[in-house]
Amino acid sequence: MVDWFTVLKACSADMRRQVRPLFGSAEARTGFGLGAGGDVKKKIDLAAENALFKTLDDYDVSCTVISEEAGVKQVGSNPSQFYVTVDPVDGTTNAVRGLPFMAISIAVSKKPMLSGVETGLVTDVLRDITYTAEKSKGAYRDDKRIKPTETDSLEEAVVGVDFSTFKARQVVDRLIKILEKTRHLRHLGANALEVCYVADGTTDAFIDIRGKLRVTDIAAAQLVLLEAGGIMTTPAGDKLDAPLTATQRVSFVAAANKSIYDKIQKLLKTTNGY
Repeated sequence: MVDWFTVLKACSADMRRQVRPLFGSAEARTGFGLGAGGDVKKKIDLAAENALFKTLDDYDVSCTVISEEAGVKQVGSNPSQFYVTVDPVDGTTNAVRGLPFMAISIAVSKKPMLSGVETGLVTDVLRDITYTAEKSKGAYRDDKRIKPTETDSLEEAVVGVDFSTFKARQVVDRLIKILEKTRHLRHLGANALEVCYVADGTTDAFIDIRGKLRVTDIAAAQLVLLEAGGIMTTPAGDKLDAPLTATQRVSFVAAANKSIYDKIQKLLKTTNGY
């Protein structure tokens, strides 16, 4: 039986060792064509991904890897036993520009669906903080159990919103009532880590309704948030689920508690008619 926490922590450690020397360097920006997710592959992404595959090989595990860079790749003699969904560097733009907010995201499931994720790990590469979760066993930050805030005032809440799109006006129009209610807006540039910030109480909510974010980015973080006791759904309020593929896109509302979640949803429905 595979001890996935041991394997994932080893993968993360090896990936960090490869990524850190490239952080903020001109070398990190070198492009190598398009990755499976559709973005230009950077050297820093490939360095992290290569370290992942080497560590999986070292531990002699069998799985199907679903990566933003390599796409789908089978590893070992029984690859259909587990699915490992990875974003080798979440926050690549931050990483190559030297902005200190980037993460490694790895999720494990027995079926290629977001709802099937049973183990997740998100590592803050530069601060050496690792979030982990296992289905029905809670969520942890560096082995200390975490939970979201009980903040119930949207006016006082710290809310992350991803506006990174050429269609920013459409996003703003759909969120305008939330933006008018919230004084403390943030977007830091690595969505997996921002969802984990909701999970550990650093922030109170995170919203991404662009339809642009790949499921690989949040496969691990959504488990961390749900196991911590938070809420994460589609903007329409439905259960968040999607096939685990390199090209699958998702939109979501992540919230620390039901009070904040309900207030966000009420404003979304008023504006968008969900």
